[in-house]
Amino acid sequence: MVLGNSNARLCYEAAERETPPNRTDIALCNAALGDDGLSLADAVATHVNRGILRSRSGDVAGGLADFDRATSLDPSEPESYLNKGLVLAIKNNQAGKALPLFGRALELKTKRPELAYFGRAVANEDLGNLRLAYADYRQAVAVAPRWEEARAELARFQVRK
Repeated sequence: MVLGNSNARLCYEAAERETPPNRTDIALCNAALGDDGLSLADAVATHVNRGILRSRSGDVAGGLADFDRATSLDPSEPESYLNKGLVLAIKNNQAGKALPLFGRALELKTKRPELAYFGRAVANEDLGNLRLAYADYRQAVAVAPRWEEARAELARFQVRK
């Protein structure tokens, strides 16, 4: 998260919106990253936000590069691991590469643990680890009980003893 009314803040707000990103949104991120006065923490956050926007707009390679840049600037930033994992698992069908990223995001206390559990559940299910997938869907619902998508995925499972 970036505070203030700067390009970095506007980049963050664009990444948080549900609407598809446009060129202006990504240009705001680019402008923020070109600002010499940007703190390290804000630069890391802006790379994550631009990565989200790029990935959503179809530039998956650019998004992944931004997440990697954020991680290289601050290896303890959980949101870069979370978002890279989501892109790898959901957009690139690379569950095996995504799986450890979700675990790392959780270890580092991501602000969105429900997404980490959900992403890890998707990756585990893709890899055939159904018990682990079920456990992670349950965790996603426990963290965000009103999240319908997680509840729907959990409802697909039948537990037999």
